[in-house]
Amino acid sequence: MAGSRSAGRAAVLGVRPWKRRSEPELEPEPEPEPPLLCTSPLSHGAGSDSGLSDSEESMFSGLEDSGSDSSEDDDEGDEKGKDGAGSDKGPGGMEKTTEEQVQADPACPRTEMASVPTADEYAEDSSDEEDIRNTVGNVPLEWYDDFPHVGYDLDGRCIYKPLRTQDELDQFLDKMDNPDYWRTVQDPMTGRDLRLTDEQVALVRRLQSGQFGDTGFDPYEPAVDFFSGDIMIHPVTNRPADKRSFIPSLVEKEKVSRMVHAIKMGWIQPRRPRDPTPSFYDLWAQEDPNAVLGRHKMHVPAPKLALPGHAESYNPPPEYLLGEEERAVWEQQEPSERKLSFLPRKFPSLRAVPAYGRFIQERFERCLDLYLCPRQRKMRVNVDPEDLIPKLPRPRDLQPFPTCQALVYRGHSDLVRCLSVSPGGQWLASGSDDGSLRLWEVATARCVRTVPVGGVVRSVAWNPNPTVCLVAVAVEDSVLLLNPALGDRLVAGGTDQLLSAFVPPEEPASQPAHWLEASEEERQVGLRLRICHSKPVTQVTWHGRGDYLAVVLATQGHTQVLIHQLSRRRSQSPFRRSHGQVQRVAFHPSRPFLLVASQRSIRLYHLLRQELTKKLMPNCKWVSSLSVHPAGDNVICGSYDSKLVWFDLDLSTKPYKVLRHHKKALRAVAFHPRYPLFASGSDDGSVIVCHGMVYNDLLQNPLLVPVKVLKGHTLTRDLGVLDVIFHPTQPWVFSSGADGTIRLFS
Repeated sequence: MAGSRSAGRAAVLGVRPWKRRSEPELEPEPEPEPPLLCTSPLSHGAGSDSGLSDSEESMFSGLEDSGSDSSEDDDEGDEKGKDGAGSDKGPGGMEKTTEEQVQADPACPRTEMASVPTADEYAEDSSDEEDIRNTVGNVPLEWYDDFPHVGYDLDGRCIYKPLRTQDELDQFLDKMDNPDYWRTVQDPMTGRDLRLTDEQVALVRRLQSGQFGDTGFDPYEPAVDFFSGDIMIHPVTNRPADKRSFIPSLVEKEKVSRMVHAIKMGWIQPRRPRDPTPSFYDLWAQEDPNAVLGRHKMHVPAPKLALPGHAESYNPPPEYLLGEEERAVWEQQEPSERKLSFLPRKFPSLRAVPAYGRFIQERFERCLDLYLCPRQRKMRVNVDPEDLIPKLPRPRDLQPFPTCQALVYRGHSDLVRCLSVSPGGQWLASGSDDGSLRLWEVATARCVRTVPVGGVVRSVAWNPNPTVCLVAVAVEDSVLLLNPALGDRLVAGGTDQLLSAFVPPEEPASQPAHWLEASEEERQVGLRLRICHSKPVTQVTWHGRGDYLAVVLATQGHTQVLIHQLSRRRSQSPFRRSHGQVQRVAFHPSRPFLLVASQRSIRLYHLLRQELTKKLMPNCKWVSSLSVHPAGDNVICGSYDSKLVWFDLDLSTKPYKVLRHHKKALRAVAFHPRYPLFASGSDDGSVIVCHGMVYNDLLQNPLLVPVKVLKGHTLTRDLGVLDVIFHPTQPWVFSSGADGTIRLFS
């Protein structure tokens, strides 16, 4: 039975649709009342029709065979298919059917086709088209929605759509029973179901995951220089200049002639010089001198009486009539407290209305008001509400600033707490809770190096001095100084020489921290020095010159802030007493100032004079981050109560602006070193970039304009963006999130 079924399907699917037949088809013999659909078995086996499912029978019920179904023809076709000249199979393994072609079976005798396969020029076709059986060309397939066919073959016959009689229940059963249902797609050119091969499924999965379709393509192969680095003697091109470069332009001549003609015709008027003599006019020229109050400029007309309302009508609506309780309350009130000076009454007609008893009294009071009550002119100013809104420039006029996500740096398995960019902007360092420090290439998002540190990385700071290749990492109770050896080898070698040139003193002084040399195993990883403290380190930051670094310890007392000197390997505590829990510290970019941010205030200390210079009050519940403007005259700080506070140090100790753009707590704020930009990252998963222009004129206030809201991080454990930092030279911003990714917005 299996053999007969395969032979029957080969008979149905064995004719190649684009093959031209050498002999004309025979006309079908007339039969009395032939059946519309052929229900004969597909093979010569006795029980072959019983083996077909409903779906297979419905699929082939509307198809009509264009060739013979006899096993002899199949055998001849197979033998000639081996020679390469008589193959009747199409690329899809399916057969075209037309109205004139039916299956030549004894149970359904409609037509008998005599096809003698011969050598054909289309037998070996290497066309790259999607499906060359359907010859509709570029005609949209939607035009065939209302027709039973879907196109035409090479002989001009219709290609009929397969009949689909399955309802939703049959489709569901087919989905559950057929193991290849998930890889079956519908061919839009013929309407048939095609089963994707394993290679096609693998190709689709690679394209969905963002990989290249060709498995043999290497995106990281070494680049080949297009131009040679050798200096050539002869130029690339020595073509002489064109002749048109020496001839006056005819287009410009035509434009000038048109302008001259327009001036002659008077269409273009030249600018006339303005008359410098002032023009005087009489202010009172339009005034009527015969008017009684013409000379009295401050005359104020008497206010008009209010028009009568519904309550004063002789037949007021029922809701204006007072009840017994309302009447008693009205009588108990003072005359000045009453809303109405009379009681509304209802009369059947206007003729029944009596005379008003208080008419003379009200007229007399009106005359007293006009005669005795003083009136003054109130200067009323008509203000447009839109004029009260400050005129801010358009964001597109403030470019450049980051607008979209460019790269995503993936590799950390836990939340990324801190970021730092090298002074040249080529490398990026990131610290995570997975206990590793990763070094990335900014341009390609490639992880160049991974350094396991054995603990949670709280802070990372790259040395701002371009001649020193050093990264400070805060891990638990120590600060690690690493030489990543990236970029210029001379700089990396000079850094090691600088560290090895230190000579320890004969009598070491007592210090609040211990400096330890790295072992040989640690030096292989890149570790050079280890500064051990008594308490966990929460932040580390460098001075602008790269010799001093300040750390913040999670402890109580005056030893919360320590300053280390790299060249002498000395540590000192600059404060004698504590003013609260220290959150962040920052060095002034140009002056010997140290900014210390506690929970409720920011203090500015002069390091040379060892005194407090200013105390800034941000009016926040809990300060979380701090950043200093590159010019040094402005400071921004973020807080956990969703506020970003801008301070102008030359203006006041109170905030110049308080921005409430975020909906959740702020985790990080940062200034751009070159461009007038600053950014803030929050737990709502967004990074807001603002334009902050600081003018050299001290009389002009800074201009603060929010320009872009950048989103891309997903919230993890109610945490969003944890750190924000700008690229040193480009208008790019990096952000690290709790989802374990680092994103570059450009």
